[in-house]
Amino acid sequence: MTRDSQTHDVVVTRRFDAPVERAWNAWSDPEDVRQWWGPTGFTCPRADMDFREGGTSLVCMRAPQEYGGQELYNTWTYSRIEPHNRIEFIHRFTDQNGTVLEPPQAGIPPGVPKEVRHVITFKALDGDQTEVTVTEYGYASAEVRDLSRNGLEQCLDKMAAIFAKA
Repeated sequence: MTRDSQTHDVVVTRRFDAPVERAWNAWSDPEDVRQWWGPTGFTCPRADMDFREGGTSLVCMRAPQEYGGQELYNTWTYSRIEPHNRIEFIHRFTDQNGTVLEPPQAGIPPGVPKEVRHVITFKALDGDQTEVTVTEYGYASAEVRDLSRNGLEQCLDKMAAIFAKA
């Protein structure tokens, strides 16, 4: 729970077998983002990256056919980028043109805020490993927070698989 007892935050820390530069690139390179964005079974057919402070990236995750095969679009609008150290952005659900959708449109579960602040930090570790912590702020319930945490953990599992291939 956050400092505001009305909201719940997601905090996930993961250690990757990759140097900090490589872990950083996974968040900015469209080819990498297409490999890890979306929970297990989802694909990412589109990652239009405008990775700079003030820039907005548009990413798409496609659900597997057993879940309807729909495409869910998001934008990430960057407010702070400190190379190899920190990324801050606002995540919004949008249509394919980047127009913001109001919950509960597009299958957005109740309790997901219109804007979700994200902070990603990177810490270089010995042996060319990197500790990445992702924090998402402001979910209205523990249930929707846990749903987001599960999806994030699956995304990070897919990211780890990218590094394992190298």
